[in-house]
Amino acid sequence: MNRRAFTLVELLIVMAIIIVLAGLVIATSGYVQEKSKRSRTEAEIAAMSAALESYKADNGIYPTNPDTAALYPTAHFNPDPDSRAADAQYFTAGLYLYTQLSGNDGNQQPSPAARSYFQFKPQLVGQRNGIVFLRDPFGNSYGYSTAKSEVPTGRDGYNPTFDLWSTGGTIDGNQAKWLKNW
Repeated sequence: MNRRAFTLVELLIVMAIIIVLAGLVIATSGYVQEKSKRSRTEAEIAAMSAALESYKADNGIYPTNPDTAALYPTAHFNPDPDSRAADAQYFTAGLYLYTQLSGNDGNQQPSPAARSYFQFKPQLVGQRNGIVFLRDPFGNSYGYSTAKSEVPTGRDGYNPTFDLWSTGGTIDGNQAKWLKNW
C-alpha cells in the first residue's frame, strides 16, 4: 500500500518559510509603527504651532516665562519622564505651555479667565510627580522654548519666536532625528 505523507525535510522547509515570513512581518510592523509616531508628532507640532500663532494674535506675544526661557534646545536633551536624569525644564516649560494654550490650570481644571486655543487630547497630556507635561507619541515630553526670543544672539535656540520640538524617541542628543518647528 502506497501512502502519501510529508517527509521531515518538507516539514522543516515549510517551517523555515513561515519563520522567514513572520520575521518580515514583524520587522515591517515596527517600521510602520515608528513612521506612524513620527507622522503624528509632526501633525501635533503643526497644530500646537497654529495655536501659538492664535495666542500671539490675541496677546501680542508668544507664551513666555522664565521656565520657557530656561529650556535650551541646544543644551537640554533628555525629555524622558521615566528617567532620573531627565531635564526638569521640559516639564515646567510644558506645563506653562499647556496652561496657556488649553485655558486650564495645572490640575487640568478650566480657568475662568483664560481662553482655550488648543484642545489637548488625553494621550497628549502626561503627569510626572504630579506635574502635567505635554507627552509626544514616543512617551517623552515636548520641548517648548522661547530662549532665542529672550537672548537674540541665537546661542540658546533656533527660532526668533519659539522652538517647539520632540526628540523623536531619542534621548542621546542626536538632533538629526528630532521633529521640530525650525
